[in-house]
Amino acid sequence: MRILVSGGAGYIGSHTTLQLIASGHDAVIVDDFSRSKRSVVPRLEALAGRSIEVREVDLTHVPATEALVADGGFEAVIHFAGLKAVGESVEKPIEYYSNNLGSTLSLLAAMRRHGVPKFVFSSSATVYGENASVPMKEEFPTSATNPYGWTKVMQEQILRDAAVADPSLRVALLRYFNPVGAHASGTIGEDPSGIPNNLMPLIAQVAVGRRQKLLIYGDDYPTPDGTGRRDYLHVEDLAAGHVAALDRLGTAPGVSTWNLGTGTPTSVKEMVDAFARACGHELPVEIAPRRPGDVAESYADPSRAEAELGWRAGRTIDQMCVDTWRWQSNNPDGYPA
Repeated sequence: MRILVSGGAGYIGSHTTLQLIASGHDAVIVDDFSRSKRSVVPRLEALAGRSIEVREVDLTHVPATEALVADGGFEAVIHFAGLKAVGESVEKPIEYYSNNLGSTLSLLAAMRRHGVPKFVFSSSATVYGENASVPMKEEFPTSATNPYGWTKVMQEQILRDAAVADPSLRVALLRYFNPVGAHASGTIGEDPSGIPNNLMPLIAQVAVGRRQKLLIYGDDYPTPDGTGRRDYLHVEDLAAGHVAALDRLGTAPGVSTWNLGTGTPTSVKEMVDAFARACGHELPVEIAPRRPGDVAESYADPSRAEAELGWRAGRTIDQMCVDTWRWQSNNPDGYPA
């Protein structure tokens, strides 16, 4: 298939683009490069062994999105594009609602007009809110605690409503937990702008010397070692989940929802220890007070994805750390500008 990959120059989008190409698809990267760097593209092309079509488009701009889809010949869209920093979303809610909902609405409208039937949506475990029991199942009610999370909840609802109105539309809602890791080559990986929002890039930046120490927010949770536990999955496993979901949409009408996670939680301290093994030295840490809204545990029940997609996250925490360290040590400052 010829596939529009929105946000394809970003962390998850770039790894998924490579796997789509390896699976025989024609992936077209669409990105406005506001939160990603153009220098990722030649690296992707080197890994893919071929040129990759790239279109620079702001998907919130309706005429530009219309023109993109009108002459694109696309058979499916995988939608990664969007703002994703929780703290920033609290400070700039209007920007987050406008950007994240606007891009989805303009894509759906253009897809409807030009007969593009398949939509794979990059959702998040954040839609389960802060009071969900574990392991989290797809049938749980959705909620959110911040504007970023609400944009995911709202986009899921928009897609469900669109599929009811247009029976030809087939949608996959992929709720992923904590993507980490990097391509085994060490040439592409996670390169957050500013202060990272997630644990793994913070650990990696401490390990490579960009940050003095790692703050662990709370060591008094009701977990085995007192630190919060999360469901980390390798970005390569996550990318494979998108390819599997896309293939499944050939036979699954309407809207399908799948958790993408390992189903096994790892604590902050366990992740720090694993990264120390990967980089070969201890990491300086400091215990800090809990952050508001953090929960003790969050992890998936991934059994539906395994049963329906034949997909399972197979890489270990040690593999995730080794691959992250290879990327970060080869690229201590991330991608070049």
